[in-house]
Amino acid sequence: MMNRKKVSSGAVLFTVQGALIAAIYVALTVPFAPIAFGPIQFRISEALAVLPYFTPAAIPGLFIGCLISNLLGSGVVLDIVFGSLATLIGAVGSRLLKKYKFLVCMPPIVANILIVPWVLRVAYGAPDAIWWMMITVGVGEILAIAVLGNALLLLLEKYRMVIFARRQA
Repeated sequence: MMNRKKVSSGAVLFTVQGALIAAIYVALTVPFAPIAFGPIQFRISEALAVLPYFTPAAIPGLFIGCLISNLLGSGVVLDIVFGSLATLIGAVGSRLLKKYKFLVCMPPIVANILIVPWVLRVAYGAPDAIWWMMITVGVGEILAIAVLGNALLLLLEKYRMVIFARRQA
């Protein structure tokens, strides 16, 4: 007889939440590729960067969603690796700041401002000055995360116990 370990409902919930967040991230990035990639970028999907406030499953969800989006949208290895790592760093930072609701948007903004311009320079040979790309990437991140993300955070806060509550089997 095979010895099967029982998978906890918490692990299943974590996996499903992470997978859904990854899928939503891709669905909000890839169709908008013309504005989601490049020196001046606005990723609607970056609004999801506030989700670590609600669930730790958002950390792998955002990372995998960004990784898949970058695989489908850019294909440049440096962008796939370092762009996705910027999202991972931002998500971890957001989770660490979960006690400060309106600060959870800061780590992903800062991570992208510091990392993405270098990726654009090294991976794509973008001719703009690094400081200029920090501004352009920063504006897109502020609009997507601080504005859209905080609006999403306030909306989801109303439904927190319905969407993110742990279920008992």
